Amino acid sequence: MAFTNYSSLNRAQLTFEYLHTNSTTHEFLFGALAELVDNARDADATRIDIYTERREDLRGQFMLCFLDDGAGMDSSDAASVIQFGKSAKRSPESTQIGQYGNGLKSGSMRIGKDFILFTKKDTTMTCLFLSRTFHEEEGIDEVIVPLPTWNTRTREPMTDNMEKFAIETELIYKYSPFKSEQEVMEQFKKIPGEKGTLVIIFNLKLMDNGEPELDVTSDPRDIQMAETPPEGTKPERRSFRAYAAVLYIDPRMRIFIHGHKVQTKRLSCCLYKPRMYKYTSNRFKTRAEQEVKKAEHMARIAEEKAREAESKARALELRLGGDLTRDSRVTLRQVQNTAITMRREADVKRRIKEAKQRALKEPKELNFIFGVNIEQRDLDGMFIYNCSRLIKMYEKVGPQLEGGMACGGVVGVVDIPYLVLEPTHNKQDFADAKEYRHLLRAMGEHLAQYWKDVAIAQRGIIKFWDEFGYLSANWNQPPSSDLRYKRRRAMEIPTTIQCDMCLKWRTLPFQLSSVEKEYPDTWVCSMNPDPEQDRCEASEQKQKVPLGTLKKDFRSQEEKQKQLTEKIRQQQEKLEALQKTTSIRSQADLKKLPLEVTTRPIVEDSQSLSRPQRPRSPPLPDVIKNAPSRPPPPPKSISQLRKAPLARPAINTPKLASVLSREEASTSRTQQQIVTAGKSNSTVVRTPAKPIHVGRPPPMLLQNSMSQHETPSPKIIKTPVLKKPVALKPPQQASSIRKRTFNTMEDGAEEEVEQKKEKTKRGKFVVVKEEKKDSNEVVVELTDSAGEEELADLKRAQKDKGLHVEVRVNKEWFTGRVTAVEMGKHAIRWKVKFDYVPTDTTPRDR
Repeated sequence: MAFTNYSSLNRAQLTFEYLHTNSTTHEFLFGALAELVDNARDADATRIDIYTERREDLRGQFMLCFLDDGAGMDSSDAASVIQFGKSAKRSPESTQIGQYGNGLKSGSMRIGKDFILFTKKDTTMTCLFLSRTFHEEEGIDEVIVPLPTWNTRTREPMTDNMEKFAIETELIYKYSPFKSEQEVMEQFKKIPGEKGTLVIIFNLKLMDNGEPELDVTSDPRDIQMAETPPEGTKPERRSFRAYAAVLYIDPRMRIFIHGHKVQTKRLSCCLYKPRMYKYTSNRFKTRAEQEVKKAEHMARIAEEKAREAESKARALELRLGGDLTRDSRVTLRQVQNTAITMRREADVKRRIKEAKQRALKEPKELNFIFGVNIEQRDLDGMFIYNCSRLIKMYEKVGPQLEGGMACGGVVGVVDIPYLVLEPTHNKQDFADAKEYRHLLRAMGEHLAQYWKDVAIAQRGIIKFWDEFGYLSANWNQPPSSDLRYKRRRAMEIPTTIQCDMCLKWRTLPFQLSSVEKEYPDTWVCSMNPDPEQDRCEASEQKQKVPLGTLKKDFRSQEEKQKQLTEKIRQQQEKLEALQKTTSIRSQADLKKLPLEVTTRPIVEDSQSLSRPQRPRSPPLPDVIKNAPSRPPPPPKSISQLRKAPLARPAINTPKLASVLSREEASTSRTQQQIVTAGKSNSTVVRTPAKPIHVGRPPPMLLQNSMSQHETPSPKIIKTPVLKKPVALKPPQQASSIRKRTFNTMEDGAEEEVEQKKEKTKRGKFVVVKEEKKDSNEVVVELTDSAGEEELADLKRAQKDKGLHVEVRVNKEWFTGRVTAVEMGKHAIRWKVKFDYVPTDTTPRDR
């Protein structure tokens, strides 16, 4: 159907209000700035300068400038810029970032109301002016873009319509910051060489308080987001210098902000113990299916054109018949050549279609790289790139979603081709949310495998971070700036820097003198201390990253059902264990306990029986004061106390044992019986090495006095049984976690009177209660004083919520957080939520 048949139909029109509407896709302001950096990279620029110029007469008081040494544009290239949605970069195999033909318009209009572009290529100089201010003041609804062009050598206008040229330049002089041809030519002079582009954005958008959204005064070397506090904000969301440093997965373009070079990073080279995992999947089909449909459509059209051309050639040949005149032969040959060309094009399109159909069925392969960020452990998560351009950053996956210490500090990097996942127009997300979620799940599984492979949890997470200077219990605190810790971190992360001339990346050998060294902006290969890499002609060394493998758990349906049944049984036993206690009457009963308990009697010194009564001991040290306990039972008579057993199982930590032994040596003349539990899986909670200050003193431990002339005999402990015991072991320096120990001392009857007095002072006791006279059974109870003391203890205990702890279960350490504190009649119980525990060995939550 001829085009003239459509001439009477309505056409869509683009109003100037669309300039603002289109810019609102950039919710992240730095993403709008990055659009202009992307254009310079796609133009093969080796350098881009981002700077500001003060202009008090303009809105925002400054202009934002982007100057690059890329390929530049002539007048026809610049004309395609103002066509929304048109892009010469769009192709499935393209490695360029721009695909939509929209970045320059949307990005610049997000930053300010107007922009002017100066570009040089070959012998032409072209200026492009896109202004909302012009449209508002002139009352024009459609988008008008002045586009004058000059000759580079003669500076004469290059146009056949001087009237049009005069109108275009007049609009530029009136509404732009450059009021004459001389000022315009000065902007072209800023472009070095014969090619390049300068983009100037002015009349910047303001916040509600009248200040610009971009802060260019606080740091003269940076462009920052205004009114964004550094606390709780990732540096890439506050500082454009930090964002530009990680904008590309393999930076090949130098970026300067206010004349100072951005130290760009290759993230995989900045991680401790990096490891690569290859991932293949057939799930990523959306983009490939779109390409197949497009190829099928193009092949069908080409085939129809080829058939039509061949039909015309045959018809002409039959019509000419035996006519062998020169003109007839020339006409026939032209028609036949056209048919042959059409057939060749159809064959090419058909082969492209078949290749894309085959590619659709083939699995897509991605490379996941994981490593530990020992420089700033709180900056962890996944960095997801598309065609080498950063799309998403700090995405938490797998164990990181649980918010604990498991997989904390680990950074993942992946570069996704355009055919696998397509980004959105603002390049801050992916178009297919379902396939993107599938990608995150896959990265979470590989992240868990990496965590197992590096075996940080097996060695102890807190111990690992202490080694690199993270001495604070606050996860977000930076590491220690002590020189020995700086050197320790520098030894594990080699310095990687880019040559300013050849743009190749060089890895520098470790030197103690370079730990705190600042490298110049113009670093070149000749400065490399490595003799094999000290010249630009040397080839770039590739990073050697070990290859890891995801170990999948292949189990039959019966095994899965069996494991599920076992987990249900374990949970039921756990519930029952929380509500009952088990009497231990023999060594066999001890072996049935999940905790390793020993009953090691301490032989009493025979001389202590004849020693006189000792005076009451002075107050105990701070480390064992105010141990959590319960109110004592009614006092026993002296005759009952003399029936106390000889050996009682008790629980003791090495530090408390040493403190008590020193106390006994200095103040006591009688033998103090301490029953210890040996090395076991008994519940131990370890907190970070640095003390956690909580606004209350440590609990006090009081010892129960007993007569000094008894000869006790072994008796039994009544203890609660837990399915999976979790031993809680506080660190030596942490004062916020209670330490408990059970000690029995033999003193005179007067000591019992003194102990009653202590009740009113301290309010807490550890009491050995003889439950039955004939059953050979003793129950060790922790009791709290009643009344106000008990209420105060409960309030203090609730402050333990949220503590990071490390728990040892079955000779392995796991990290978690105290989620609840219960204070009952018999015990103070912590509920610990584990960060991440392998499901095949222990439950996640206990």
